[in-house]
Amino acid sequence: MARDLSRLLNPSSIAVIGGGAWCASIIEAARQIGFEGAIFPVHPAGKEIAGLPSYRRIEDCPGPIDSAFVGVNRHATIDVVRTLSAGDAGGAICFASGFTEAMAQDQSGSDLQSALVAAAAGMPILGPNCYGFVNALDRVAIWPDQHGMQPVEQGVAILTQSSNIAINLTMQKRGLPLAYMVTAGNQAQTGLAEIATALLQDDRVTALGLHIEGFGDLRAFEAMAARAEELGKPVVALKVGKSAQARAATVSHTASLAGGDAGAQALLARLGIPRLNSLPAFLETLKLLHVTGWLPSNTIATISCSGGEASLAADSALGRDLVFPSLNDRQRSDLRAALGPMVALANPLDYHTYVWRDVPAMTAAFAAMLDPSLAMTLLIVDFPRDDRCSARDWDCAIEAVIGAQGRTGLPIAMVATLPELMPEEVAERLRAHGIVAFHGLDEALAACEAASRPRPTPPAPLLLPGATRDAVLIPEADAKQRLAQHGLRVPRSERCVDAAAAAQAAGRIGFPVVLKGEGLAHKTEAGAVALNLATPDAVAGAANNMPADRFLVEEMITGGVAELLVGVLHDPAHGIVLTLAAGGILTELLQDRASLLLPASDGMIVTALDSLRIGRVLAGYRGQMGADKQALIRAIRTICDYVDLHKDDLEEIEVNPLICTSDDAVAADLLLRQKE
Repeated sequence: MARDLSRLLNPSSIAVIGGGAWCASIIEAARQIGFEGAIFPVHPAGKEIAGLPSYRRIEDCPGPIDSAFVGVNRHATIDVVRTLSAGDAGGAICFASGFTEAMAQDQSGSDLQSALVAAAAGMPILGPNCYGFVNALDRVAIWPDQHGMQPVEQGVAILTQSSNIAINLTMQKRGLPLAYMVTAGNQAQTGLAEIATALLQDDRVTALGLHIEGFGDLRAFEAMAARAEELGKPVVALKVGKSAQARAATVSHTASLAGGDAGAQALLARLGIPRLNSLPAFLETLKLLHVTGWLPSNTIATISCSGGEASLAADSALGRDLVFPSLNDRQRSDLRAALGPMVALANPLDYHTYVWRDVPAMTAAFAAMLDPSLAMTLLIVDFPRDDRCSARDWDCAIEAVIGAQGRTGLPIAMVATLPELMPEEVAERLRAHGIVAFHGLDEALAACEAASRPRPTPPAPLLLPGATRDAVLIPEADAKQRLAQHGLRVPRSERCVDAAAAAQAAGRIGFPVVLKGEGLAHKTEAGAVALNLATPDAVAGAANNMPADRFLVEEMITGGVAELLVGVLHDPAHGIVLTLAAGGILTELLQDRASLLLPASDGMIVTALDSLRIGRVLAGYRGQMGADKQALIRAIRTICDYVDLHKDDLEEIEVNPLICTSDDAVAADLLLRQKE
């Protein structure tokens, strides 16, 4: 259920419950941000703390408690939360650890967490194992440590599952206005998506950044993303866990390709939440979104007074979904008028230093480069270090970029190639004029790429992952029969009990044939697959050499344009993952894959196929015959429909390869793990 977090996050009164040192830290953090409400320290000795009288019991506090910091041990936390809830407090931050995050060391952690939730009843709680929050909009800090935030009128909100990362992010010196820094802890009661929705609904929050370790309630994340879209507020994420090993029991390639992080990536893409890979890129993207919101396209330009920087910009953008359009006639004419005949005109642009210190000429040059066709223009300027040098000679660049933006009203940013060479005061001055100041060229390009991602069409609700299944490996012939009944094209085949029967079956099917040994998960590695057998003797000989006593004889599919892997995997954390990849022997070599969460529309499937490197082969590479795209889509759709019908007991499907021909798509090999 959605809880009202307004009293918790924007309190008029705070209770601080715990030891004297903790109480003093909270009081100091609140004073640092300028909190003007009532603060009630609660301490059993009733002593003065940080100049304030303390109260021996929560019930002795002289007024209502909007928000409480509970800094006592885990057992006492439950009793304190029960008392707060009974007293109609607005909410509590539970600092103590030793709950579910400590179950590996103490099995009682789960029971304690359940007791904590029961004690809270309807009162919102953050945590346990939670550091609290800083609300710079309303000058509130319930935070047991130093923080680097200051009051702001509007800004971005950051929500993280790591308290230490939260502390570090408050100390940023990038000119990024932080409205909220909130930690979520164990999310025993109030989940990440629920807190995020509450932050988004504050009119003063311009964008939201999520640092995510795990998702939890997928329906709540869907609702949060939909609400963000309604409000027109960007959400970006830094999701950790990329380096986690794929599933240990890799019965198939699908488990290896889709295990670990692929489900998380597919979920974020489905929700329309761009993913950043580092804290600096995460912060710079939030900065861009705070100033401009989503970018309308991925077209950019760069301006610098050095050919080296122009080349660096172009090289740094390589591999990113960013485009440097050629200069149009208007840009060329205006740039030539501003810069004269000695400058080679191009995008990226090296404008040299002929006009340096000439503010009107620099303004004209920068304005000439700006164009409505560009989503963002990046002016590269590195400032000298202020402890040894003077930056007075760089004022001309600041004045010119402000002038160019004011003259055109078009988006422009100033970028320092090295993060430390963009002074915070310059970043804040530029932001006041609607200009982004990026700390780092790589981070700026990552931000532009993330902010220009196309907004997805709202998808159908996710197929939610169910309970862990006790699945078994279905024999290939049976698996193919099940899928064939739903319309999947599979090779003609017969099952045989010995080599002689296999040779006879091959004659009935028609040569050439494929022979497979049954009962093995990894047939190729075990030497249990023989292709292109053209005679009965070849079939019998192959059967006698296989480590199997049962066989499957199949027609040999010829005329293949490409081989594809189509896999579906039950991912308990993210949903049901559809993986499309280069198939056959190329699966491991190329690692060419795209993952979606089901249900997936035909449009989503086509986009995923087109994103693959092998997609060009499917389309007909260098004049060669292409695959039948409609047959391919039908085959994938058939597999997805089977999954939908059996989602409660299906663990995994892998078709590898799905042989794509000019007029068909045939499941040559099929693995199925399903609860019987």
